[in-house]
Amino acid sequence: MYLHAVNKHNKNSMNLIIMRKLFFLPAILFFGLIACNQTLDEADMFKKISDEVMSNGEAYDILYDLTKNIGNRVSGSTGYDKAVEWGAEELRRAGADKVWLQPVIVPAFERGKESLKIKIGNQAWNEVKMLTLGNSIGTDGKDLTAEIIVVNNFDEFEALSEEEVKGKIILFNYPFDQSFINTLEGYGDAVRYRFATPPVVAQKGGVAVFIRSITTAFDDAPHTGGTSYRGSDIKIPAVALGAETAQRIADAAKTTKVTATLNSNAKMNEDHLTYNVIGEITGTKDEQVIVVGGHLDSWDVGEGAHDNGTGVTQAIEVIRTFKNLNIQPNHTIRAVLFANEENGGRGGRVYADTLEAKQEPHVFALESDLGGFTPRGFNLDLSPEKEKEVRSWLPLFKPYGAAVFNNGSAGVDVSKMKKHGVELAGLAPDSQRYFDIHHSESDVFEAVNRREHLLGATVMTQLIYMVDKYW
Repeated sequence: MYLHAVNKHNKNSMNLIIMRKLFFLPAILFFGLIACNQTLDEADMFKKISDEVMSNGEAYDILYDLTKNIGNRVSGSTGYDKAVEWGAEELRRAGADKVWLQPVIVPAFERGKESLKIKIGNQAWNEVKMLTLGNSIGTDGKDLTAEIIVVNNFDEFEALSEEEVKGKIILFNYPFDQSFINTLEGYGDAVRYRFATPPVVAQKGGVAVFIRSITTAFDDAPHTGGTSYRGSDIKIPAVALGAETAQRIADAAKTTKVTATLNSNAKMNEDHLTYNVIGEITGTKDEQVIVVGGHLDSWDVGEGAHDNGTGVTQAIEVIRTFKNLNIQPNHTIRAVLFANEENGGRGGRVYADTLEAKQEPHVFALESDLGGFTPRGFNLDLSPEKEKEVRSWLPLFKPYGAAVFNNGSAGVDVSKMKKHGVELAGLAPDSQRYFDIHHSESDVFEAVNRREHLLGATVMTQLIYMVDKYW
């Protein structure tokens, strides 16, 4: 009797469970079907975006125009002024509803004619490859001749007395650490020798700084880049040497006196009025803004193709693709071509400072400033909630090779918006070749692969589409 009662109770309980499952099953199927359809819808839109950009994209073509017909575009130069006009016209042609220029006062570095001669013992070495670092002073067109003292790092320099440094040129022969698989980490490790050495050498009485170029390549191409005097009243010339030249000097200096004769007309001109170039597609549901951008300026060597012609043309391509596919955004999609990233960061700062003044709520900002190589994913600088959501989209990006979402810096220009609570991300292309050409004569249009460049524009557009739809 007891067993019968138990079995009857168990049977009734099982029937109740089955009835409950049957009751909830339609709801489960309904919401599961919605989720499935959403995934299919997004995958379909990702494919449409990819087909449009890869087959009809114009980013590579307009990159050719920017690099070959304008060329390099250092802040304050006529080249940058021409690029401003170019950027505004290309944004209009891409279909932006509104295009305007935002005033920015920028530093104006002028390289001028420069030369370097080296003497190793009694052996003369003329026409040595070199590049004055950005924002450095020169020698006023006069010869500066001094002995070179070689150190490998800051610790070795700190061990030198003022007497040993006074009147000398200090060469920091710090090689790019090839053990970093992510070359951005290697750059971050070495860049301090480019940026921070002039004031510390000047403080001990040194007359100039030479650095080994920050490059992954085993060649003799010099790479420029910004340096700083950190407010010091004592300013001395700062020069980058190719890796092979730096090592040759370092090897020779172990046994022989090495001297250099530097002649440089580099100087800083008066600050110059220029512009951020901005174009947007107006949102249909609210006035919140999503930014996609890169910096329009470059250094004054090469053509500024990967740094950062690829980034600005990808941002323009996002606008063009939204328009050509007739995607009506919920939020305003705004492309910003920033001024002065290379030697001041003033374009990004001016743009960020206007957010509060204009009372424009910004949802998200995406930057491309790591070259036009194959996209591997994105660097995320997001709140935990948004990061979790973005990571849930990863399966959609995997077919396009953007399968790695890392926490990290989104980029110099958009980072200025973080203080206003803006969520940030940066395109993360393959990094292995970037520092072979970065800030050198090799950064030309021919170094950019069409498919890699357009694939970067593809995944950028896809990410902007997802943020616009779900945030």
